[in-house]
Amino acid sequence: MPWKVSRLSLIRFPGSRARRFERCVKPHLNSLYRFAYRLTGQRDDAEDLVQDVLVKLYPRADEVLALEQPAPWLRKVLYRHFVDGRRREKRAPMVHWDGAEGNGAYEHLVQLVEGGLQPDHVLQDQQFQRVMREVLDSLPPEQSALLLLHDVDGWRQEDIAVVMDIAVGTVKSRLHRCRMMLRDRLAARLELSAASLRVKE
Repeated sequence: MPWKVSRLSLIRFPGSRARRFERCVKPHLNSLYRFAYRLTGQRDDAEDLVQDVLVKLYPRADEVLALEQPAPWLRKVLYRHFVDGRRREKRAPMVHWDGAEGNGAYEHLVQLVEGGLQPDHVLQDQQFQRVMREVLDSLPPEQSALLLLHDVDGWRQEDIAVVMDIAVGTVKSRLHRCRMMLRDRLAARLELSAASLRVKE
């Protein structure tokens, strides 16, 4: 997914404080954008999300500048801003997921859920991907983000715990529950799709 930092305009207020803030956040813009794109599923929405977070953080520039490792904290702020926005809008998350991404991580997620599926539930790969995407989109924002970050993007549980502001043990237990929920919903959707195909035949 090609994207350049220059496409996202940084806050440009006069003064050395603004320049220090820009130098601090600029190295993290690409990773923030990729994270935002994973959450929103749209390039424009991802850019808007990152820009909104920068605007929100600029009044707290001194706090940002004091961080030894700003990347985890910035991701945490962005994630919270995304979830709060979805809750206010009362909309389901537009999670972006592509089976072609992840260098094998997608296959890992498939293995996790396919173990509980009946053979007649498994459809052609393209149909399976479409159903998987629909089921992921149907989950609450925290659950879909957790599965995507850990099982698709390969984030460590410790990093997810920082971003979601929960204990590592909570990440583990939520992952288990999310996978079971995903498997159950996926089985139900695949059963409907398989039944529909049998009727058409």
